[in-house]
Amino acid sequence: MNRMIPVGALALALLLSGAIGLSPALGQESYSDAPSFRVTDLKGKTISLSDYKGKVLFLNFWATWCPPCRAEIPDFVEAYNQYKDKGMVIIGLSVDQMSAEDLLSFVAGHKMSYPIAFATQDVIEDYKPGNYIPSTIFIDKQGQIRHKKVGAISKEELLKVFDQLVNEK
Repeated sequence: MNRMIPVGALALALLLSGAIGLSPALGQESYSDAPSFRVTDLKGKTISLSDYKGKVLFLNFWATWCPPCRAEIPDFVEAYNQYKDKGMVIIGLSVDQMSAEDLLSFVAGHKMSYPIAFATQDVIEDYKPGNYIPSTIFIDKQGQIRHKKVGAISKEELLKVFDQLVNEK
């Protein structure tokens, strides 16, 4: 059973605004374009959706205080390290309210090798991760949102989705 942690006021605001919706599941015929975004990672590099054209992108909304988020980090690190050269991209979007230095310390301590940035209000409004974290948005090589998983995801689940999306034309 996956435990999920409420995001709190942010989630309530999204819910009340009607912004939380379901994204299409894998195997459906129609998908929506992933909204463009621009964030600055903890190393000071600006990253955007267009940087990852032709790659399978996982946007993972998470927080340091969230036990299921912390539990999935080792699987994300392992999958990313194994498959980044095959087109896998993971971007961790933290919803923490802390300094960049404190988050960077956490990231280093957990050996998180994939890019980490703070989730901006625009990214949250555009991607609608839901009212619980962790939440992962799956984007295919054509920039289409293919699925959203609310709750922790295992390495096996991550690789299953990656294999399907990376092998599509």
